[in-house]
Amino acid sequence: MTDRKAHVEKLKAQIDQWNAEIDRLEARARGAQADARVEYERQLKQLEDWRNRAEQQWKEARDASESAWADMRAGFEKSWKEMAEAATRASERFRG
Repeated sequence: MTDRKAHVEKLKAQIDQWNAEIDRLEARARGAQADARVEYERQLKQLEDWRNRAEQQWKEARDASESAWADMRAGFEKSWKEMAEAATRASERFRG
């Protein structure tokens, strides 16, 4: 398995995990009181935005040639790490 292919599979698994978390939080938001629901919806929007950006980068990595992947890998990994950290923080606010 190529390095790019391994990264693409890892990123897809993370996106799937975020999708499951978003679904869980949406269900929780539906059961929240009106004032809390507004905050849930705001934070859900933020998580969905992060997930959408991650999906776009995943598609770019998936479709890149090996040589293009070599050129974009460092920037891609840095950006992905930042998105993952931000998504984790947003998700933790729901639990807090």
